[in-house]
Amino acid sequence: MTALTTEAAPADLGMKLMMTRLRLVLTLFLAVLAVPVAAQQGGPFAPRMIVNDKAITNYELTQRLRLVRVLGQPGNAEEIALDGLIDDRLRVAEATRLGVLPEDEAILAGMEEFAARANLTAEEFTALLTARGVARETFRDFVAAGIAWREVVRARYAPRVTISEAEIDRALALSSRKGGARVLMSELILPADTPERQASSQALADRLSRTISTTGGFASAARQYSVSSSRGRGGRIDWIPLANLPPQMAAMILTLAPGEVSEPIPLGQAIALFQLRAIEETGTPAADAVSVEYARFRLPDPARAEQVGIRLDTCDDLYGAAKGLPEEMLTREVKPMADIPRDLGMELAKLDPGEMITRAWGGGAEIVMLCARTPQLEASPDRGEIRQRLLNQRLGSYADSYLAELRADAIIREP
Repeated sequence: MTALTTEAAPADLGMKLMMTRLRLVLTLFLAVLAVPVAAQQGGPFAPRMIVNDKAITNYELTQRLRLVRVLGQPGNAEEIALDGLIDDRLRVAEATRLGVLPEDEAILAGMEEFAARANLTAEEFTALLTARGVARETFRDFVAAGIAWREVVRARYAPRVTISEAEIDRALALSSRKGGARVLMSELILPADTPERQASSQALADRLSRTISTTGGFASAARQYSVSSSRGRGGRIDWIPLANLPPQMAAMILTLAPGEVSEPIPLGQAIALFQLRAIEETGTPAADAVSVEYARFRLPDPARAEQVGIRLDTCDDLYGAAKGLPEEMLTREVKPMADIPRDLGMELAKLDPGEMITRAWGGGAEIVMLCARTPQLEASPDRGEIRQRLLNQRLGSYADSYLAELRADAIIREP
């Protein structure tokens, strides 16, 4: 018995050693495999978001975020960067489907055109971006997506968009130096702050724009569906000078007769319908363009924003309210209305200098106050300039609605 035990011991020991080695090799093998997986999950080229079947990588998001900051786009930079990349994926995918992707020469020309807005050449602008950590390819892709989308919109809508002589006559009359115009409208604002809400709101807006045929019907729908503060009034808003509206909004209003309802219009994280109730000329000279000075004061606590707002009479009062807070919480800018995001522009159009609104911002709230509005009177344009302006504004409105539809139909998810 002792001999048998003595002979079996080395065999058992050898088996145990072999199993231990196998486990060690297997552990090391799995560890090696796990390295690239971890890198994919958290590395720069890991997917941050999936748009249909196309990935947006962490690297692309970081690059776009830097570009947004260099360009000084107002709002939450991270949200703007991610939303911009999502939209670009949809734009390029649609351009690919229609076969209208831009050639290299067109992209280079677009880069030169973009840089010229800062009085720089494309190479000078690229060097500036590179110094701030933005790769040349990031700038190129940004421009290429915009050109591709322009070609998509032209291919889809340009043959069908016509500007009538009556519309030109009306635009010339309303922009005459003899007097401006003001409009009386109602609004219906639907939420579009998530992909699910965007899809459902787009479908509802499409249905309502086709079925609402009376002022009473619009007011009833606004009370039922709108998330705007005007819902209790059936969506009714006060008279607004036509020149105070964002240019695309003004162009859209010019196409409506009293009682008619607009097509769905994207407004940031909302979708809007507008009904024209009345339009009249005023004795005030009309401005061809308007620049506005406005301030945005962001606070993480909505209750504090309400308390602060009670004590404000002018934009200068905001500096005292912001004392001790990070500088980025208070911004003050002067911009042409055409350069302001449409949702913010629509809110500013309703305000007089010194008036303000409080709206949601992240988990908190922001106070938006109009500091001043400056009309810019220019020489009266000729009929050709009016036609081109109305055409561009009409195409811009269609493009926004088209992109909203693509986004509503897309599958946008985190990996």
